[in-house]
Amino acid sequence: MIYPITKYGVPVLEKPAAPVTKFDAELEKICADMFESMYAAQGVGLAAPQIGLAMRLAVIDVSLGKNPEAKLVLANPEIIHSEGEQREEEGCLSLPGFRGSVIRPLYVTVRAQDATGKSYEMRSEGLLARAFCHEIDHLNGVLFLQHLSMLKRDLIKRKIRKLRKSGDW
Repeated sequence: MIYPITKYGVPVLEKPAAPVTKFDAELEKICADMFESMYAAQGVGLAAPQIGLAMRLAVIDVSLGKNPEAKLVLANPEIIHSEGEQREEEGCLSLPGFRGSVIRPLYVTVRAQDATGKSYEMRSEGLLARAFCHEIDHLNGVLFLQHLSMLKRDLIKRKIRKLRKSGDW
């Protein structure tokens, strides 16, 4: 099932999500639906709040579906180590059409659980490290907007208000 992507302005996006406590067939179905929704929206990551679910769950696939082994489920993820710095253009499925230059760590180590509840740690770099940071931010109620300059953030918020008024958001 493809979920509609929750857009900026909906409260679930700006509140910390609750931990995943039940690892069952329902959670596996949600994960499969999240991958399907993410691919349909042409994203590399999707957090549960982006489909309206306030749970600490995210899916990532930086191969855009080309490599089944690149599919990652992150339940209750936390960054346990980061180093270096990278500045890249970043966008967000919840803020369609908007991008901005964001500084993120170049290397990130994450501890998380998979869809069955099994814990794992993974070191990443580049785009995957960026995706880990971006999706974990979502689970903490933080949007990439908050990493932009005040000027750029205000500009985007003004444009979104205009789009809302015209019924295009």
